[in-house]
Amino acid sequence: MKQAEIKELSVEELQQKLAETKKEYTDLKVAHSVTPLENPLQIRKTRRTVARLATELTKRELQ
Repeated sequence: MKQAEIKELSVEELQQKLAETKKEYTDLKVAHSVTPLENPLQIRKTRRTVARLATELTKRELQ
């Protein structure tokens, strides 16, 4: 998810998307520990998306 897409979301949508992405990240980590993923770069991409969402939420709370 790109930063421009994240900025267009409302606070409620950001919180919902963050929860979904965190769950997806933990699922990927567990799946990778059991059997290596075909594309392990998915883990990095998902982790960075979680960080982007969390950063945008924090930024909006401070405004």
